[in-house]
Amino acid sequence: METLLKMISQHAHHAHWFVFGAIILAGFNVPISTDVLIIVSAIMAATIIPEHTFHLYLALVLGCYFSAWCAYWTGRLLGPKLHSWTWFSRIVSRERLEKIKIFYEKYGLWTLILGRFIPFGVRNCIFMSSGMSRLSFGKFALMDALACSLWCSLAFWLFYALGQSYQVIWNYVKVFNTFIFIGFGVTVISFIWYKRRKKTRATNTYRP
Repeated sequence: METLLKMISQHAHHAHWFVFGAIILAGFNVPISTDVLIIVSAIMAATIIPEHTFHLYLALVLGCYFSAWCAYWTGRLLGPKLHSWTWFSRIVSRERLEKIKIFYEKYGLWTLILGRFIPFGVRNCIFMSSGMSRLSFGKFALMDALACSLWCSLAFWLFYALGQSYQVIWNYVKVFNTFIFIGFGVTVISFIWYKRRKKTRATNTYRP
C-alpha cells in the first residue's frame, strides 16, 4: 500500500489511472484500502493537482462502482469454493459472511448504503454475499449506484474541503504540538526535581 501511494504521488498527473486500477484490484480482495485512496486523492486534488479534481473524483466513483461488480461476480461464480482458499478465509470468514447475508436479505438497499461507509473488508463481504445469494445483478447494480455515489461524493468532497484548509489545520496542529512539548518538558523537569529532592531528604534522614 505504501509503494502504491508513493507511485501515485510521484505521477500525480496520471494519479486517476492508478487510483482507478487500484480500486478495481481491491474488488478482488487484494489488500488495498479504498478509504486511504479516497483521502489521498481528495487531498491531492485540493493541493497538488487541482486541475485534475474531476478526473480523480470520476476515477474514484467509477472505480468503486465497478469494483463492487468484481466482488459480486466473484461471489456469484465461485460461491462457497472461495473458502477453500486460505488467504480468502482469513480476509472474509464464514461467520462474517453469514451475518452480512442475513442483514442484507432483511434490509436490502440500506445494507449497501451503510456498508459503503464501513471499512475493513465489510463492503466486499456485502458485494460477494449479494452474488452468492444470487440477487439479480440488475437490482444490485441499480441499488449500489446510489450507495456508491453517496459514499464517494461525501467522502471525497469532505477531505477535499479539509485539504483546501490544510494550512489552517496545520497551524492549529503546530500550536497543539508546542503545548504538548512544553507540557512534556515541565513534566520531565518536575520529575527530576522531585527525585533529587526525595534523595536529598533520604540522605539527611539517615545521616548519623
